[in-house]
Amino acid sequence: MLVLFAPALWLLIFFLIPLAVVFGISLATKQFGRPPYSALLSTEDGTVQLTLHLSNYIRLFTDNLYVAAYLSSIRIAAIATVITLLVGYPMAYAIARADDRWRNILLMLVILPFFTSFLLRVYALTGFMRGNGVINQFLGLFGIEPLVMMQTDFAVYVGIVYTYLPFMILPLYTTLVKLDVSLFEASADLGGRPLRTFLSITLPLSLPGIIAGSMLVFIPAIGEFVIPSLLGGPETLMIGRVLWDEFFTAANWPRAAAVAVAMLVVVVVPIMLMQRAQSAVVEK
Repeated sequence: MLVLFAPALWLLIFFLIPLAVVFGISLATKQFGRPPYSALLSTEDGTVQLTLHLSNYIRLFTDNLYVAAYLSSIRIAAIATVITLLVGYPMAYAIARADDRWRNILLMLVILPFFTSFLLRVYALTGFMRGNGVINQFLGLFGIEPLVMMQTDFAVYVGIVYTYLPFMILPLYTTLVKLDVSLFEASADLGGRPLRTFLSITLPLSLPGIIAGSMLVFIPAIGEFVIPSLLGGPETLMIGRVLWDEFFTAANWPRAAAVAVAMLVVVVVPIMLMQRAQSAVVEK
C-alpha cells in the first residue's frame, strides 16, 4: 500500500481531479465573463440548483466538422502507425541481432533525437520538404521538377513517423532481444526457410512488442497538434487543431472541454482493446 500510495496520489491530483474539472466545464455553456462558462450550481431563494447542458456533446455528433475531425485523426494515426511499424520492425530486429559492442551504440542512435526539442525537430523537417528545401534542391540537380510536399497529408505522415519512430523501436527491441535463438536453429534443422521461420516463430512471439509499440504511436498521434499545424495544410483536419481553435480562437471553453473528453474516450477504447489482445497473446 505504501508503494502504491505515491502513484495513486499522483494520478488523483494530476489526472482525475483535472479530468473532473474539464468534464464539469463540458456540461456548461459559453458566456462572456470570468470564467467564460456558466456555473453548474446556482442558488436562488435558498435552493441549490444543478444545471447540466448536453448541447456540447450533441453538437459533436451532429456537426460534420467534429465527426470529420475524429475520423480523419483516427485515419491519419492508424496509417502513420502502420508505416512506423513497417519502418521500425526491421530496425529493432537488426539491433536485437547485432553484436553486443554495437547494440548499445545503435540504441543510443535511436534515443539521440530525444535530446533535441520536439518542436525543433518537427520544424527542421520544413527545411527538407518545402519548395526550395534540401530534397527539391537535390532533385533539381538531375532536372527533376520540385515536389509539393509541404501542407499535405504526406508531410504529416512523415512528421509522425519521424518523431514517434523510437516509441515503436524500443518496445519491439525489448521483445525481440529476449527471443531464444535455439528456436531459430531448430526451425533451420527442420528445413524451415528464413521467411517461414520469421512468419511462424519471430512474428508471433513479437506480437506483445508490436501491440505495445502501436499503442505508444497511435494514441498520441490521434491528438497531435504540432505536426499538422507546421507540416499539414488547411485540408489536414485533426482533432488537436479543432481543440486549439475552440479554446483560443472561438474562446468556447465548454465545447472545447467536450471535444477533449470525447477524444479521451476515443483514445481509451483502443487502449482497452489492445491491452486485452496483448493479455490474450501473453496467456497463450
